Amino acid sequence: MAPPQNHTQETIAAVSPRRGASWANIVVGVQGPLVGLLLLCVVFSFSTNNAFLSLRNALNVLDQVTVLGILAIGMTAVIVSGGIDLSVGSVLAFSMMVTGWLSHDCGLPLVLAIVLGIVVGAACGLANGLLVTKAKLPAFIATLSMMTIARGLANIITDGRQIVGYPDWFDSLATVRYFGFISITVALFIVLVILSWIHLGYRTQGRSLYAIGGSPEVARLAGIHVRRMITWVYVGSGILSAVAAIVMASRLDSSQPSAGLGYELDAIAAVVIGGASLSGGVGGIAGTVVGVFIIGVLHNGLNLIGVSPFIQQIVIGVVIALAVSSDTLRRRGS
Repeated sequence: MAPPQNHTQETIAAVSPRRGASWANIVVGVQGPLVGLLLLCVVFSFSTNNAFLSLRNALNVLDQVTVLGILAIGMTAVIVSGGIDLSVGSVLAFSMMVTGWLSHDCGLPLVLAIVLGIVVGAACGLANGLLVTKAKLPAFIATLSMMTIARGLANIITDGRQIVGYPDWFDSLATVRYFGFISITVALFIVLVILSWIHLGYRTQGRSLYAIGGSPEVARLAGIHVRRMITWVYVGSGILSAVAAIVMASRLDSSQPSAGLGYELDAIAAVVIGGASLSGGVGGIAGTVVGVFIIGVLHNGLNLIGVSPFIQQIVIGVVIALAVSSDTLRRRGS
């Protein structure tokens, strides 16, 4: 017999962000990462002779973080629920190749190919969710398996070749700036951020993820359908990976089976840098957005001052280690 509904609401409220939180509460929750982002901007503004602060470069950073930001939105929900998704980069590549193959080789209308590419992403996410909830595999193993499978399928579809040449209207989604600064792909990212922020912070289903991440057993006893919620979280991550694939294809004017390599690590890094805990139950979209911009600003600023891409990898790795260490110390002190 399921517990009364009011018990469920009380449990969710106890472990999730306060309903109706003010903007001040949101800023306080991400003040550490936000200060770090501002310091990075100050450092790069001086070290690049103010080239970093130009409007053109700011728009470039905004364009560059769009794909990572969409992936990180899905990763936030997964990590908050206590899981992890290592397959997002490979699912991105698989969905991108399916879209290109259907539109170029099979002759389907591009809009229909895009829809089917998103369906493929959802199917990959569903497989991840079922492996975690039904097969009882650890999320790390389940999504690691999907990462390998999806990457292999992305190469098999076209025998490893890339697909180039999309219609002008598709390219313009990422290249035409409305009001002088915003493209359709950037606008899509902003809309997804707003919707996911509302969902996680103000909707019962979203706030339930915090209860699940805090203690799946307590959440189950409170009447939350833990398996169903976790499955849908991975489906959502797969769908967002496919959406990110469409955005990347529009930016590159091509579909590439090697697309998204390492993006899963950057997405995890952005979420953790933004204040989420890898043990689950802690995190939020506002912090993730700040984390995404920290990753984007690091890459952009280091490029401007001529730092080798190999050194950049080391820097990002150090930032991840510091963020996880900070999370561990914070949890020990709580």
